[in-house]
Amino acid sequence: MAEHPDRVAVITDIHGNVAALQAALERTDELAIARVYCGGDLVGYGPHPDEVCALLSQRAIPTIYGNYDYAIARDLEDCGCAYVTQIDRDLGQRSVEWTLAHTDQASKDFMRALPFDLRFDIGAVPVQLVHGSPRKVNEYLFEEKPARLYERLAATEAARVLVFGHTHKPWVKQYGGVLFVNCGSVGKPKDGGPRGAFAILEAEHDAVAVMIERVAYDTASVAAEVRAAGLPAEYANQLATAA
Repeated sequence: MAEHPDRVAVITDIHGNVAALQAALERTDELAIARVYCGGDLVGYGPHPDEVCALLSQRAIPTIYGNYDYAIARDLEDCGCAYVTQIDRDLGQRSVEWTLAHTDQASKDFMRALPFDLRFDIGAVPVQLVHGSPRKVNEYLFEEKPARLYERLAATEAARVLVFGHTHKPWVKQYGGVLFVNCGSVGKPKDGGPRGAFAILEAEHDAVAVMIERVAYDTASVAAEVRAAGLPAEYANQLATAA
C-alpha cells in the first residue's frame, strides 16, 4: 500500500502497555501511515515503561509529554491525576511508586526532553496536539462538558484541529470552527471497549476527516504481566473491562 502524505495517526495514553503500542504501530504500518504522533502518558499503571519509551525513540515518533511522564521524569510523587475516591488515590500512589522505581534514567531523560505540544499540518489544515488541553497538561476535556467551554476554547485556538487524550475516552466534535479530537487510549481505555484506541486523521479537501481505530492485543497476557510485576491487580482487571 502506498504511503498517504495527508494521513496521520495519533496515539496517546499508552501507560506502560508495550503490547498495545506494538499492536497500534503494526496497524499504522498496515495502513501505510507514515506520520505517527504520540500524545503522551507513556508510563504509569503498566509493566513496561522502558520498553514503551525505547520503542517510541527507535521509531522516531514525535511525542509530547503527559502529566504522568512529567512527574516520573522529575522523580515527583504526584502524577497530577484527578482520583475521585481514596481507594483510587491509594492505588494510584502504588502505581507512581512502582513506576518511579522501575523506570530507568534513559527513559526519564527521554520523557524530560519532550515538549508540551506539537503543531503540524494535515494537508493545508493546521493542527495542535496536546495531552490534556492547550491550557494545562492534566485538564480533562470530557465530551459531556458544556458546549460553552469548548466554544471559549475554540475562540483562543489558532489551529483548526485540536487533538488530545488524557480522558481515555475517544470523541470527535466541532465547536466554533475548531474540530476537537480525543484519541482515547491505546494502553488503558476507559470507554468499555478493551481494544486499544487511536485516531486517524486525513485531509479531505479543505477539512480533516477523523476515524477512531481500535486494535486488539492479548490483554490476558498483559494482565498477567501487571500482576507479576507487583502492580495492583485492579489495573490488570481493568484491561479486560476498560472501566
